[in-house]
This record gives sequence, structure tokens and C-alpha cells, in this order.
Amino acid sequence: MKSYDCEWLFKLPSLQIGISIGLICVFFICNAALFLRARMQMVGIVVVMVPLTVMFTIGLAFLGANGMENRRIPATPLWFEMKIHDNELWNNIKECIYDTGVCRDLALTSTKLKSYDFSMKKLSSVESGCCRPPADCPLQYVNATFWEKNDQMQTDSDTYNPDCDLWKNDRDALCYDCLTCRQGYMKALRSKWLKLGVFLVCMALLLISSHLSLFLVTMWELHIS
Repeated sequence: MKSYDCEWLFKLPSLQIGISIGLICVFFICNAALFLRARMQMVGIVVVMVPLTVMFTIGLAFLGANGMENRRIPATPLWFEMKIHDNELWNNIKECIYDTGVCRDLALTSTKLKSYDFSMKKLSSVESGCCRPPADCPLQYVNATFWEKNDQMQTDSDTYNPDCDLWKNDRDALCYDCLTCRQGYMKALRSKWLKLGVFLVCMALLLISSHLSLFLVTMWELHIS
């Protein structure tokens, strides 16, 4: 799995290592169940179903399945939502994002782009949220990290985006304090763990169905023998 910049601030790499160790344990348990199936069929199926059920449940939690997630469980959508509003944590994250030079690199690679070309450029969620103002702000493009106020653009006071007031052309500030920056960074992390959730759920279902089928076949063979 790809490691994202500043992810260590969430202590998620430790969780990733723990899941990796857990998957290795599941591998050995599944092999032990295959060894036991000829002698103790019921013991073998129970031994393998317990970790696979846990694996399936964890995968559902990462996917944000209703009733299967909690703010205390790391890497779930609710947990990420809670972290967005942790100002102390965010101050460390935005400093880390600045140190990685994401916005600086975007500015360097977009120096020759006109407004239309830049609007068509595919940006990451972090670049879109932290390095440029929100698209609905009354600002006119000069370059990737410098935008001028456009008095001709009309904005509806009822739908005005408060992030527009937080944008600064100072490269040390930009939109790092914007909610869109927080959401963009969390979106990048969340997508990674959603993929892991899909993997865990699919593998758990595959292994559960395989072991159940093998158990039924074994029981049928014993019945007819």
C-alpha cells in the first residue's frame, strides 16, 4: 500500500503493520484448518471462521458500513471526520504538507499554463484543496499559487464559501487553513483505507466460501463412505 506524506502523524503505519501481521496469521490458520479437516472437521471450520469473521468485520468498518464503525476505531470514515476538526493535529499536518513542497512543485510545473489550461490540469485532492482557492471564490488566476480578486465575479451571499477569505497569496499560507485543504488531505488518506477495506471484505468472503465448500465436501465424503 502506498504511504502518503505526513501519514505518520496519525500513527496509521503502525495499524498497517498490525493488519499485515494479522493477514500472515490468517494464512497460517487457514493452512492449519486444511490440515485438521481430515481429522477434526468441526474444529477446523471453527478455527478458520473466527479470524475470517474478524477480518470481514474490520473490512466493513473501513468501508464505513452502517453500525460497523466507531470514532475510536482508526482509519474508519467517522474517525477521519473527527480528525479533520482536531486543530492541534492539523497544525502539525499543514506544516508537514508545506515541508513536502507539494504546492511549490505545482507552481513550478504550471508556470507556463494559462487560466484555461490550468483549469483542465488534473490535480490531486491535496493540490486542489491546499494549493489553490476553492473554485467558487471570486478570484482570477495569475499562476498556480497566486490569484487576484475579481470584482466582476458575482457571489451569492447565501452560498458564499468562507474559505475564500482564508486564501492568501503568501506561499507560506495559501489555503492551508481552509476546510477544503483538510478535506482534500483526508480524502487522500481515506481512499487508501477504503481500498484496504474492499480487499479485506473480498478476501474474507472468498476464503469463507472456500472453506465452507471444502467443509461440506468433506462431510459429504464421510457420509457416503
